[in-house]
Amino acid sequence: SSLHSMPLTCSILMFCVVSVTNVPPPHSTIRPGFPVPVNTNNPGVRKAARFGVYRYNNSSNDLFLFKESQITKAMVQIVRGLKYMLHVEIKRTMCEKRDHSSLDSCHFQREKSLQRTLRCYFEVWITPWTHKVHIPVAHCH
Repeated sequence: SSLHSMPLTCSILMFCVVSVTNVPPPHSTIRPGFPVPVNTNNPGVRKAARFGVYRYNNSSNDLFLFKESQITKAMVQIVRGLKYMLHVEIKRTMCEKRDHSSLDSCHFQREKSLQRTLRCYFEVWITPWTHKVHIPVAHCH
């Protein structure tokens, strides 16, 4: 399921409730509680990165929405669900926040003076059986 088709409800405190149905089962060699590297193209990683971006956009004063441009490093830890630890590069898009655009249709800012790139660290905790997403850490600079 692609992100834009996933039902998502978020409160202002960014405790999201999401329908995550097809989270891949954790690989059998992964021990609970032990963080392991995971491919940055993994669908779960990409979804988690988008949640981190939602959290950033909700808390930023920027006029424009930001969107992930590159996931540089990803780890996952099995702890009452899946906890993703992500290093993500995000860039300012041409979509204004007040338009509430779908990020999938937002293109990166083309105007030189408006371009901005931030490096972020997100911790995104997904508990598929409760359909909840919690983002305890979202640091961007």
